[in-house]
Amino acid sequence: MNVRKMLTVAEVLHSENQPQRTCIGCRTKGPRSELLRLVAEGSGSTAVLVDERRRMAGRGAWLHPSESCLALAVKRRAFGRALNGATGTADVERRIKPGTNAAGATAAAAPTVQPESGSEI
Repeated sequence: MNVRKMLTVAEVLHSENQPQRTCIGCRTKGPRSELLRLVAEGSGSTAVLVDERRRMAGRGAWLHPSESCLALAVKRRAFGRALNGATGTADVERRIKPGTNAAGATAAAAPTVQPESGSEI
């Protein structure tokens, strides 16, 4: 007799079967849920956008939400290679660096871990 164990959402999110992605900054692999997805803005622009919901069209790159990985990615010129020439990292810097929002004013840092798809309730 085949008996299946029902897993909770927490068990599924923390299992070792999560998709692995490589950070373009430090080049280490990690679970998709721990990294930010980045995409090129498109339409001839060189801006890099943070894909908060992980659903934007186009090629994506992945980055740990830390200033050290951001600095390594900029130093290695990883954005241009991963996203076909996109180099404008202002949106990514606003998302990662604590204490700044879109207007440049001081604010509380946003949480860095986003829910996996299907778990937004």
